[in-house]
Amino acid sequence: MTALRIRKDDKVVVIAGKDKGKEGRVLAVHPGSRRVIVERVAVAKKTQRPTQTNPQGGFADIEQPVHVSNVMLICPKCNKPTRVSIHRDTDGKRTRVCKKCAKDID
Repeated sequence: MTALRIRKDDKVVVIAGKDKGKEGRVLAVHPGSRRVIVERVAVAKKTQRPTQTNPQGGFADIEQPVHVSNVMLICPKCNKPTRVSIHRDTDGKRTRVCKKCAKDID
């Protein structure tokens, strides 16, 4: 299993699916299933049972996971959707690099 090139709190744009074109922040990453949860993307309604804290019950909007191949990272430097390459510095530390502007993302 390879590591994902998208991390929590990255800004991404959806490039495929019913939410194509939407942008959002990554809330969670699930590397085992290669899926990410993006805020305000793939929202589903979930029924909430009445509880003591929420006596009314009702419906809640919950973000569903999206496959990592359907999102593309937005570079914080050039502010464009881009692919990501991994470079190692002299210490052997891995850094993510934007393919468009060639600047470090981390």
